[in-house]
Amino acid sequence: MKQKKNIPDRVIMHLDMDAFFAAVEQLDNPEYRGKPVVVGADPKGGRGRGVVSTCSYEARKFGIHSALPISQAYRLCPHAIFVRGRMQRYADLSHQIMHILKNYSPVIEQISIDEAFIDITGSLKLFGSALEVARKVKNDIFQQTGLRASVGLAPNKFIAKIASDLEKPDGLTVCEKNNEKAFLAPLAIRKLWGVGARTEERLQKMGIQTIGDIAACDVKTMTKKLGVWGFGLWKLANGIDNRTVGSGHRRKSISEERTFYEDVADYAAVEKTLFKIADDLSRTMRRKGLKGRTITLKLRLEGFETFTRSKTITDFVYDVDSLRAVAIDLFRKFPMKERKVRLVGIAVSQLNTLGGEQLPLFDDSPANNEELEKLLDELKQRFGEDVVTRGVFLKKKD
Repeated sequence: MKQKKNIPDRVIMHLDMDAFFAAVEQLDNPEYRGKPVVVGADPKGGRGRGVVSTCSYEARKFGIHSALPISQAYRLCPHAIFVRGRMQRYADLSHQIMHILKNYSPVIEQISIDEAFIDITGSLKLFGSALEVARKVKNDIFQQTGLRASVGLAPNKFIAKIASDLEKPDGLTVCEKNNEKAFLAPLAIRKLWGVGARTEERLQKMGIQTIGDIAACDVKTMTKKLGVWGFGLWKLANGIDNRTVGSGHRRKSISEERTFYEDVADYAAVEKTLFKIADDLSRTMRRKGLKGRTITLKLRLEGFETFTRSKTITDFVYDVDSLRAVAIDLFRKFPMKERKVRLVGIAVSQLNTLGGEQLPLFDDSPANNEELEKLLDELKQRFGEDVVTRGVFLKKKD
């Protein structure tokens, strides 16, 4: 266990339940304990469709992991115990765990059913050192639920999340203040948020193998070779993450809309406006740390007739490409009947706060796009709205 003295003044805890769904199944079914358990779709003897939701550590020894096709999981370990999952049971235990965390700090940001950030800076005078708080939290969870959790302690959210993953299961890992770069330096570049297989390959071609290699690079060189995305990687590699732990009431939806000066019959112009709305809404959602699953198109036609069309997707998103694609698809499917458009808008609901959100399960490119958009936001904030814009919004020269 990596435990050091002089815990920093600002202490962020990241708590991650170990193999949560599978651990609950082993908790409730003693005969499952010590055996490979896979929670997900029905394998149907190796012919099933769908993916693995999670699996026990015993199953991971056979190469099974989250998002693996269930048919492949069956081939890797046909004698595993395959269960469909019980979301209500998992949700009930999640609620109990979050309630335990509230005993130690009111500043909590739950980022999924089985993990959360907790700012315990103001709790140290009441409960002792950060290590003591972490141990108490882990012990309370085990005593009250029978489940194990891994915890990371660090000066910021990014490093706390990395720390919680280093000594699973039942881990407790600490990164001290002023030791951020040394803590990160030996870790593989895949530990950085947003670095998937393709980005890893590109960095390795540049001679970069570890996070420390990125931190040692000149920031101008990283930006020149990788654009604003390189700047973001450099910041993370140097342990820079100033985000606060969010808490409070969750809003139900967020939206943007535009009213045309005159009713518009040019549907290509309407689609371009939808792209601009998606871009603005995406920036607002990133700034507020929001994602959503239901995307709604609002249309007001000539004569003030107003219509809405919605689509709910699998993943929580806030990237402009997803918002634009769904909104334009809904627009193209709407029976316009040559009517003019007075107003268009996009709303996103079924929101979920962002925090240190996990990377997409199937592809790393959406995460890269999201981080790129965040960095574009930062450039605009520093140097003005007109410093950079999307090519689609540029006016064509006559």
